Amino acid sequence: MNEGVILLVEDNSDDEALARRGIEKAGLARPLVVVRDGEEALNYLLGTGRYEGRDVEDLPRVVLIDLQLPKIGGLEVLRAMRSDKRIRHVPVVILTSSRLRRDIADAYALGANSYVCKPLEYDELMSTIQQVAAYWGSINEHCIED
Repeated sequence: MNEGVILLVEDNSDDEALARRGIEKAGLARPLVVVRDGEEALNYLLGTGRYEGRDVEDLPRVVLIDLQLPKIGGLEVLRAMRSDKRIRHVPVVILTSSRLRRDIADAYALGANSYVCKPLEYDELMSTIQQVAAYWGSINEHCIED
């Protein structure tokens, strides 16, 4: 099992480019897979739709997910992940611009491992993404059930 992929669920191409740059600056030699909406994220994780035939045993090291996504929102993806025995232990980091207390509370109630608000200033955003990527992509030990 590779356990090396970072799955980024982001529909905004500018935010994707910033996340990609921050992950690269963190010096991680991990592949980055980008999906554009919640439905595609679940298809990737479950090996369905256009990802049918993907080795579903090759779980992401971490899922970085925005809240506001087309088709299926970030919280619904999190809910689906936590209800699926095979992927429920994959770390999920909510990476969003929302600072609403309700969003934060809901994310943690559904089992988010971390909730990170995207700073508005470029240098702060790069630093935040680098720290998140370094911690979840390299430092953190996570549980993968047999």
